[in-house]
Amino acid sequence: MSTAELVFTKRSVIHSLRNLDSLVTAIIAPVAIMLLFVTVFGTALGGAVGGAYADYVTPGVMLLCAGFGAALTATSVHTDVSKGFVERLRTMPIRASGVIFGHVLASVLRNLVSTAIVMLVAVALGFRPTASPVGWLGIAALLAAYILVFTLIAAAWGLAARSVDSAGMFSFVALFLPYLSTAFIPAGSLPGFLQGFAAHQPVTLVTESLRGLATGAPVAETLLWSGLWLAALGGGAAFLAAALFRRAARR
Repeated sequence: MSTAELVFTKRSVIHSLRNLDSLVTAIIAPVAIMLLFVTVFGTALGGAVGGAYADYVTPGVMLLCAGFGAALTATSVHTDVSKGFVERLRTMPIRASGVIFGHVLASVLRNLVSTAIVMLVAVALGFRPTASPVGWLGIAALLAAYILVFTLIAAAWGLAARSVDSAGMFSFVALFLPYLSTAFIPAGSLPGFLQGFAAHQPVTLVTESLRGLATGAPVAETLLWSGLWLAALGGGAAFLAAALFRRAARR
């Protein structure tokens, strides 16, 4: 990693801290959802999941927080490109693409922190993980990979967007997708036409992997499929983002 990438990463982190609206929303929204489901619906839904609802829902809310926070990268990337910041960098002896790298790395760092905050709130609400040290390393690695992939998709979305509003729409996609998974209720509790999608989509696989790692349950199969999904989506998003960045340079 060059000095330029470190500078762009620091810049992106500082911008995130200054954008209090997005920063607070990215943390408060998942925490509010956690409070709503555990305290309001937890008693009713606990029977559906066969145990403490806080233990069931926490991994899903962590992914919701991570995905929503990573999705904000779309707006940041679009702003840098549309406002001419990237064009100014092309006149300097540095790689303009480093600004995209900075956005991606900063997103991974800040969203790991925000998901840790969500986990602390979950513990206060009754979440009791029994993960081993290896399990905690696996949880951290899986969360980082999930954030990285969503950030790459968000960066590609931001590069393709024609306006700030359209770039911001990716946040709604990231916020809505966990509801069509097993993040909040088992797939069998969903309408029949959604069950197949919910049972096999990547958010479900990552959620189930996190649950297994948190409780020490076997997760080899879900981890394998999660890794394959994330590798495919991340590789495709990185390729698309690079192509869109080159296209923007030719405008």
